[in-house]
Amino acid sequence: MTHDFKRFPELGNSQMQMYYWESPHKQILNSFNAKVVKVTDGDTIRVMWEERDFSFPVRFLDTDAPELDVEGGEESRKWLEDLIMGEEVFIEVDRTNRVEKWGRLLGTIFHEGMNINELSMLENKSVPFIK
Repeated sequence: MTHDFKRFPELGNSQMQMYYWESPHKQILNSFNAKVVKVTDGDTIRVMWEERDFSFPVRFLDTDAPELDVEGGEESRKWLEDLIMGEEVFIEVDRTNRVEKWGRLLGTIFHEGMNINELSMLENKSVPFIK
């Protein structure tokens, strides 16, 4: 059994022991700085990191924004794009909750001292996920 690192570059904590040494790239275990190269929607961005030669998605931890095909989805994406597209951000990674079910890295995004996850929740009038 092999892991599809092209489609799912991040290993979940339960996969680390089995696939860590097979990974063709460095697994993200700690917080890091990266450049935002795409805003996918109101709670997911793609970033470039100096340790990798490809962009990858980061899903905002404990944050929910409307999907693009529902009311407010495009506005949410545009708001986030205007705020951080092309900018350097700090991504805080929680080692106990690093990867979500679709294989995207989870993180709290900071830019110029602002917690973008919290701002996104205010912008989208949503409530944080309850764990």
